[in-house]
Amino acid sequence: MNADTAAIDTRTAPYAAFLLRVSLGLLFIAHGLILKVFTFGIAGTVGYFESLGYPGLFAYLVILGEIGGGLLLVAGVFTRWISLALLPILIGATLQHTGNGWVFSAQGGGWEFPVFWTVLLGVQALLGDGAFALKLPTAGRNSLQSRLA
Repeated sequence: MNADTAAIDTRTAPYAAFLLRVSLGLLFIAHGLILKVFTFGIAGTVGYFESLGYPGLFAYLVILGEIGGGLLLVAGVFTRWISLALLPILIGATLQHTGNGWVFSAQGGGWEFPVFWTVLLGVQALLGDGAFALKLPTAGRNSLQSRLA
């Protein structure tokens, strides 16, 4: 199938990308702020990461990535790049949950949800900003961000 015969409704696709972008952003904010900061606490999250054998610094980076990345996704700022930058967090979460089985309701959480979230980030990176995105000026028309938009 080539681009000319693709069954994409170009009138509604920007709104679909917008809904996906905002949903992903809110999910990241909730996961970073409500779960990691307010529920487990920063110290608890750092302790959990260290109990898994990761440096405590990773917990801070993940919290910052989830909250900051979530805010940028909601706003529609550099959506493709933010989606790609958040992939390592979800790949790490997927790897952490693989031993627990497929279903996320399993003891310790399975890998189905992190994999799905990873795929959605890839879809968002392919779709771009969508409607209602805050466009920041780029360094020039020839920048990579301009070519990908």
